[in-house]
Amino acid sequence: MREIKKLTYSELNGLSSKQLAEHHDVLYAGYVKKIGEIEDKLKTADLSVANATYSEFGELKREETFALNGVKLHEGYFDNMKPNGSDCTGRIREFIERDFGSYEAWEKEFRAAGLAGRGWVVLGYDLDEQKLRNVLCDAHNHGGVWNMAALFIMDIYEHAYFLDYGTGRKAYIDAFFKNIDWGHVNGLLEKYNIRPVP
Repeated sequence: MREIKKLTYSELNGLSSKQLAEHHDVLYAGYVKKIGEIEDKLKTADLSVANATYSEFGELKREETFALNGVKLHEGYFDNMKPNGSDCTGRIREFIERDFGSYEAWEKEFRAAGLAGRGWVVLGYDLDEQKLRNVLCDAHNHGGVWNMAALFIMDIYEHAYFLDYGTGRKAYIDAFFKNIDWGHVNGLLEKYNIRPVP
């Protein structure tokens, strides 16, 4: 059975403990449970009746990507925040300035994507093109790009902010930016061995 990753904080600047507990302990934990159920059912699914119109196997495979991405996106989101955040420095700053022209240009685009989408905004590193991209994902399994390492993730579903901000997504994005753990993002560049192109 997949483990639920624990939060390393109980409150963030502008995000209450109640909001975080609901988001982590109920919603994220639900995805962890659901992917476990789906994986168990896939072990016994009847593959002989699989077809594109409807089969249990087909539905399980479709929902597998939704639930698994629900787990992975939430884990990335919670991991890339810490109380009071940190400054964007180091290699990630260099990549952002190289690929977006300036940190300010990147942040402006990322925030705009946060207002334009319905699910997630991801700063990813395209392993083929060897550059950063802001990617908008309207659902867990819609909008991701193959061969891309997710470095920085913002949840923009209403459940991420509704208890604290109601429908005020812009205020939530402002709060989110105060809690970014850029050290974690730099750690992911190291983990994935992402180096500047010579």
